[in-house]
Amino acid sequence: MLASVSAEVFTLRKRPALWLLGGVWLSLLVFFGYVLNWLSYRSAEDPAAGQRILADALPANLVGNAVAGYALFGGAVVMIVGALVAGSDYGWGTLKTVLTQRPGRLRAHVGRVGALAVALLALVLVGFALSAGASAIVATAASEPLGWPVAADVVTGIAAGWLVLGMWCSFGLLLGTLARGPALAIGLGLVWALVLENLVRGFAALLEPLAAVQRMLPGANAGSLVAALGARGGVGAEGGTPGVVAVVDGTQAALVLAAYVVGFVLVAGLLLHRRDVT
Repeated sequence: MLASVSAEVFTLRKRPALWLLGGVWLSLLVFFGYVLNWLSYRSAEDPAAGQRILADALPANLVGNAVAGYALFGGAVVMIVGALVAGSDYGWGTLKTVLTQRPGRLRAHVGRVGALAVALLALVLVGFALSAGASAIVATAASEPLGWPVAADVVTGIAAGWLVLGMWCSFGLLLGTLARGPALAIGLGLVWALVLENLVRGFAALLEPLAAVQRMLPGANAGSLVAALGARGGVGAEGGTPGVVAVVDGTQAALVLAAYVVGFVLVAGLLLHRRDVT
């Protein structure tokens, strides 16, 4: 099993698109989480509003700021990664070659999932490191104290961010396996994450049945989990991050997201096991 994971990690390292997507996401994280906040703080006409904007970028809010984008934009990026990893092998015709050199389809699937989990953990750790460095620079430039969160909160934030990204990536993995190609899978995933869930969220306040449905949606639970970690969002929140809306508590959100990860991975594995790969 470890050999399958190692082989898949090696394969991921050789995919330029994954490095590009990771670099784009980390750049967006720093720009929108710190550079844009700093520029808004410097140009704010109301000193009180400027201090609120600055507070989000200080080390004390490291966890909330680092994971705020995972609910929507970061999730969309890793969903694309999952769809590319699962779907590209169908398009390139390499899946048959892979399966002839390994013990079986399910073991190959587990190796792929393990490699993606390692890659996502590395992405979360690098993101937290960049956020910590950027927040320290902002605090120093604004002559603010470096008040870091306690280690337990940081570890919780890393684990929660890993779970959120894992849910979106496994969703992309399922779509790529279902569509047997990356293009349709990416399109469907983006429509779901950026359009359909927002429509449900918009009408949930008017229709109680939709409000009940919203509480079980993957994006809503992802937004609730990062909101529980201190990320600001919601309708009318000044400077809030899109997708961050606390519709359930953090514990329920974590359990629902974990269930989605298991379900997406199992269904993708079942499809790979039972269908023809050609």
